[in-house]
Parts: sequence; structure tokens; C-alpha cells
Amino acid sequence: MSETTSKRAPRSLSVTRILNVPNQITIARLVLSMVVFVLIPLAQYWSALAFFDVAAGTDWLDGYLARKYNLVTRLGRILDPFVDKFLICGVFIFLVADYPKSGIAAWMAVVVVTRELLVTVMRSFLEGEGIDFSAKTAGKVKMVFQCGAVIISLMALGFASQTPSWMNWLLTIVVWLAVGSTIYSGAAYIWQAIRMMMRPAD
Repeated sequence: MSETTSKRAPRSLSVTRILNVPNQITIARLVLSMVVFVLIPLAQYWSALAFFDVAAGTDWLDGYLARKYNLVTRLGRILDPFVDKFLICGVFIFLVADYPKSGIAAWMAVVVVTRELLVTVMRSFLEGEGIDFSAKTAGKVKMVFQCGAVIISLMALGFASQTPSWMNWLLTIVVWLAVGSTIYSGAAYIWQAIRMMMRPAD
């Protein structure tokens, strides 16, 4: 092996590890998110729904593969939660333009975006201090309701004529569950962060 090849090998291995399968899935989810953002303003709601389902439905896959096959990287730890927030916050913002039929008002999108930004800042600070601030059950439940709200909203918008009355009722219920769980989980994280910061150092 030549000296040049020997010098290039570590770089090649590093790039291969960074662009492993879990990170490729995460990047693909990022691209799918942007496709959804293009389709909603074009009123292609059913197509947007299909792409959103794939992007949100594969949320667990990249993390599962990374942990199972020891492929966790710094890029993945940063990119995976970023894509989750990018997708949810972005879709909520775009759906505001179709209110009231979308069921998502501007203040609701503000609540979602504010919560995600606040929790991200707190997690970054606390984990920088060596304190575990991983996702809790309330945060996972919140994500389920948020995704449900987006799915039903896109379905309601997908009906060119009159939206079925039962869907309007379902949309209202799920959207409020999404907003309520967002506020609750945000408050729970804030309280947890306060307790951790007030805890005396060992």
C-alpha cells in the first residue's frame, strides 16, 4: 500500500461511518420533510400526507439501527432530533395558511415551535453540563398527538368538497390533544430542568 493510500484510508473510514445507514435514513427524512413543505402550498394534500407518513413513520428506524449495530455518531445525535422538530414545526406552520379548514391556528403553531425550541435549548445546556435530559414519556405521547393532528388535518384538506362532519369533530379533538400535550410536556421538561439545576453538586 502506498503512503498516499495509507493517509487516505482513515478519512475514507471516517466518511463511511458518518454516512452510515441510520444517518442516511435521517437525511432521507429531512429531504422528505422538504417535499412535504413544497406540496402543502400546492394543495397536493394527499401526496403531502403520503410523504409525511413515511417521514414520521420511520422516525424510530434510524435510532433503532444506530443502537442495535453500534452506529451511533455525533452527527446522528444532532441530526435525528433536529429532523423531528423540523418536520413537525414546519408542517404546523404551513398548515396555518389553510386555517380554519386545517384546524391549526397560528397561536397553536407558535405553541408547538416555542416548546420545541425551549426544550432543545434546555437539553443542550444540561447535557453540556453532563446531565442526562433524554426524552420522557410525555414527550413521546406529545409527538404521537402532533403527528395525528397533522395526518387528520391533511386528510380534511384533501377533500375537495365538503369535509365529513365526523372528521371535523375528530380534527378538533386531536388538535387540542396535540396542543394540550405539547404544553404539558413542555411544562414537565421545564420543571425537570429547574430541579436539576437546583440540585447541589456532588
